[in-house]
Amino acid sequence: MKNILKYNTGLLLTMVLSFAGCSDFLEYQQYGPGDSESFWKTEADVRKGLDAFYEYTSIEECTGRGTFWYENCSDNMVTGRIHVVSDGIKNFTQGASDGSFATTWNEMVRVITKANDVLRYVPKIETISPELKDNAVGQGYFFRGYGYLWLSPWYGDNRNGGIPIITEETTIDELDAPRPASVLENYDMIIADLRKAGELLPSWSQLTPAEQGRPHKTAAWAFAARAALYAAEYDEAKYYPIVIEMCDKIINLTGADKRELHYLAADHDFADKATNSYGLPASNFSDLFRMENNFSKEYIYSIMGSELRSGPKFHGMSFDNGGFSGFNTWGYFTPTAELYEAFEPGDARRDATIMAPGQRIVHPTGAGSLVGREIWLGVPGNAPERATEGITLGETTSSPTNLLNRKMHSIFEVENGYGTVYNTSGDFQSNRLGTVVMRYADVLLMKAEALIWTNGEGDGEAKALLNQIRKRAGLPENSPATKAALKNERRCELAFEFLPSRHIDLVRWGDAKEIYSKALHGYAVKFKKVGDDPYVFDNSEKTVVWPARNFDPVKNHVFPIHTSIIVKSQDILKQNEGW
Repeated sequence: MKNILKYNTGLLLTMVLSFAGCSDFLEYQQYGPGDSESFWKTEADVRKGLDAFYEYTSIEECTGRGTFWYENCSDNMVTGRIHVVSDGIKNFTQGASDGSFATTWNEMVRVITKANDVLRYVPKIETISPELKDNAVGQGYFFRGYGYLWLSPWYGDNRNGGIPIITEETTIDELDAPRPASVLENYDMIIADLRKAGELLPSWSQLTPAEQGRPHKTAAWAFAARAALYAAEYDEAKYYPIVIEMCDKIINLTGADKRELHYLAADHDFADKATNSYGLPASNFSDLFRMENNFSKEYIYSIMGSELRSGPKFHGMSFDNGGFSGFNTWGYFTPTAELYEAFEPGDARRDATIMAPGQRIVHPTGAGSLVGREIWLGVPGNAPERATEGITLGETTSSPTNLLNRKMHSIFEVENGYGTVYNTSGDFQSNRLGTVVMRYADVLLMKAEALIWTNGEGDGEAKALLNQIRKRAGLPENSPATKAALKNERRCELAFEFLPSRHIDLVRWGDAKEIYSKALHGYAVKFKKVGDDPYVFDNSEKTVVWPARNFDPVKNHVFPIHTSIIVKSQDILKQNEGW
């Protein structure tokens, strides 16, 4: 374990970011000569140490495809191209030595070790202000909890044990720690760390524009709620009350710190503000996922990046596999018919999340287009009804489902966006749109789940919370607050976002075996005439795009720890059973 957990400060990458609002903390360089104790002396040292937390944000296996290969197991998506290792993960047939998935574990361990450096050394520095010391220690607790929360649900449970617990008190000789008997020891530590972070960190309203994107109190409470939500799988009576407590801290905020669901600005005039099929105002849910709203009232925490080779490239990983010749065509992570049909008629979230044949890609204000082109997806090139629009026609899709992930593509609609808001490289699509890790809607959903599982279906407060979600989606406020309703609202609201995981939800609810035993589907590209429009998507013909899978609730409850990590630990770290 020493080879895994001993943090070499000399390995930090040099990255430069230059976008407004959060450039300073993402612009970091190597720090320290390798001896941490000789480094932590000045305020400048502390600030460099805090900046170094963000090294993981550009690592492909963390914030590109890597972590999302696990989420790809869910029934929300399939991959749009053959990829042997990821196909094995989705089919639960992967080997413990497959791929480079050791990187995610190693990078999160580095985050944890950096946090322990902060917690070990910063309190001893006498030459810095109390405010900086509190903020730094708060970030140390935050990132340690965050790192463990990233790892724990994927690799730890009550059968195999948790993730080795390393703190600022752990000596080099003690790094070869065995796994704790239960992942609940990890969740307890995460919750405790995030409580401490919430006490020490500034409020959101206290952050300067240059600090936006750093941890704050509300983010600490929200991640504590998520840790408790996952822990409740094993002990509902202990952990659901913690979910409610942490969510209430956020829900009850007032003034400049108040969080609420994002709605369109009053002066926006987007085309889909017409009434939906229920006769209700159709909210533009997609407006939430535009870079100008990175820090809207709904924001709690996102992983930030820029048009330079820095930050996550996740947003660009789900373009059509060959259809959009202007940009990357890897075609990963395409929606399924099952996800498409999970949305009720009139749900604004469906068309904001999924693009289907016959839909137009264009910036909502009418300016710009997707990577320099405005298209009607799948509409024949000789269609006179569309040709008069001056839009590119005949744009085919090679997605196996003929559906595309649209939720995070607004960044690529920006006119002249190459090199200004997103990276010019087709292989590295870092950009200025925040990669959502936590937002206020998730807080409402977490509390609603805790109330339903604790007080029973039909709970009045849970209804009110879910109806807030439904109102913003343009749906009637008539949630029955059943477990099934909660599960579907969570699916539709959070689909294709980065770390609120549909797969983890299905596993912890005990639904994975049944759902994964069913084949996944896509659609044929067919149109029907509705009124004067002959090119309305006809979703009556489905095709199987992924066969049924065999999910073993015991073995597949967690993923294997990569063999290379086991070897480096000299076999002290025990592999999850069955792998």
